[in-house]
Amino acid sequence: MLRIGHVQLQSNLLLAPIAGYCDLAFRTICRRYGGLGLACTDLLSPQGLLRGTATSLDLAQTNDFDKPVGMQLYGGEPGIMADGALWARDHGATIIDINMGCPVDKVTKKDGGSRLLCIPDTAERIVDAVVNAVGKGSNPVPVTCKMRLGWFDDQPIAEWLAPRLVKAGACMITIHGRTTQQKFSGTVQYEGIRRVVAAIKAEHPGIPVIGNGDVTEPHHVPEMIARTGCDGVMIGRGALSTPWIFRDAHALMTTGVIPPPPGVEEIMQIMRDYFDLMRRYRTDHYAMVQIRRRVSWFAKRLPHCKPFKETLRTAPDSEAVYAALDAFSRGELRSRPPRGQDDQQEVEDSGSSGPNAEAEAA
Repeated sequence: MLRIGHVQLQSNLLLAPIAGYCDLAFRTICRRYGGLGLACTDLLSPQGLLRGTATSLDLAQTNDFDKPVGMQLYGGEPGIMADGALWARDHGATIIDINMGCPVDKVTKKDGGSRLLCIPDTAERIVDAVVNAVGKGSNPVPVTCKMRLGWFDDQPIAEWLAPRLVKAGACMITIHGRTTQQKFSGTVQYEGIRRVVAAIKAEHPGIPVIGNGDVTEPHHVPEMIARTGCDGVMIGRGALSTPWIFRDAHALMTTGVIPPPPGVEEIMQIMRDYFDLMRRYRTDHYAMVQIRRRVSWFAKRLPHCKPFKETLRTAPDSEAVYAALDAFSRGELRSRPPRGQDDQQEVEDSGSSGPNAEAEAA
């Protein structure tokens, strides 16, 4: 288990705030499988929340089942970030996370995301302002930070900035083991994460540090913890094709046994439920756009599915989506399997394949 300020989590596994993917529907699917201690929203613009723009309000959707939930804010102005945090607190946030890791230009050019690693004084002021706004009083909301190792590969800023952010009031630090210069290339730097963990623990031993990056299989979780000394693990794109990865990793750490992977029919039901939830929480148009782009992630765990993927990508309406799901369940919309290999064997093989690039945009 993991404690963030006064908030007790039921596991030390967290779902990353994946830009463009981590909507309420997907968080709900992950939570249904269990093992998930905290899920985060997509990164949120405080200006958008305060203006009540439709996109920001949609991204910030939550409900009673979606708890505990972190709302992640990005920006470079302490006052606006503090006002956005107040909005998030009043609209269901269990935790407020400050984005200091996103390398995307549209975020960094406004002094948000990983750009804050280049202006550390501003980063500290933002934490201080947000903590003063929501992190004190009779009902405080813990404030956390998600950051990268640094902007440039040869300047490991996080190992000296992270303890300063904790001193400013941050209750937890999540560290993605890449620099902004790397973006999502190469591999995660365990040693870089280990140095940040050591720096924080030297000054603030009670503050949890979360490792993040390249976690795509259950066994990567205990490996991350063993190699870095972190207190928990945040999983991003590794969950997009395997929303049950939190269940599996938790089972591995607590019992030593990973449950059997879902079969084809169960994965079809996951996709159906996910599509239903997107239609319920957003709109039919949103659900159609998203199922077309996300089918490639689910398909990583499906056998012989090229015709199925193409059918979903060109589906004109929701009825066509349901028809494609039903057809695949019946054994249709499939390419011919290699001789001697059945569907379940291929699903099992794909479930133990090499890692995908975990690239949380947040």
